[in-house]
Amino acid sequence: MNEARPKARISRALGIPLTRKDTKYFERRPYPPGVHGRSRRKSSDYQVRLLEKQRLRFQYNISEKQMRRAFDEAHRSSAKTGDLLVSLLERRLDAVVSRAGLARTIYQARQVVAHGHITVDGVKVDRPSYRVRPGQVVRVRESSREKAPFQIAAAGAHVDGPTAPYLSTDLAELTTTLLREPERREVRVICDEQLVVEFYSR
Repeated sequence: MNEARPKARISRALGIPLTRKDTKYFERRPYPPGVHGRSRRKSSDYQVRLLEKQRLRFQYNISEKQMRRAFDEAHRSSAKTGDLLVSLLERRLDAVVSRAGLARTIYQARQVVAHGHITVDGVKVDRPSYRVRPGQVVRVRESSREKAPFQIAAAGAHVDGPTAPYLSTDLAELTTTLLREPERREVRVICDEQLVVEFYSR
């Protein structure tokens, strides 16, 4: 079953391609799916904020409950809520695996973590939501390294442009280290996080 099309449909609804593969579908039909996709619809303030929240949520492939929990944690801090929210999401283990190029997409990253292929500081972690701390080393398990998806990753096939500056990655060794907390300007997600903050603060 080709799962690119459902994701492409979501991409069109959100107005952003969620994966590299979805880009061609999105470019071909850069309007929302459905009968009224081409028509111009006036959006309310609520709809604008909701769309922005959904954009951020789907780029990290997380549930609404996980999104809300991350927002509440960011909101309790003295730091800028929107920036911290993105930083917290970016430190999820599946996001780190994806950003490092150890997986093709956030969807594949979630799968390889959940299937027990990843260790953090030498200990197997199978929770995609695990939050990586600065200094921790994320690595593909020795017993998994010969598997085809990781051999492809080791060859650099999933790297698209410069790697994240907050990660130190050795693809040949299938390992990456979180050097420090990500800064918002360094995180390649398409989102106006202030609108997300306004959505949850309403």
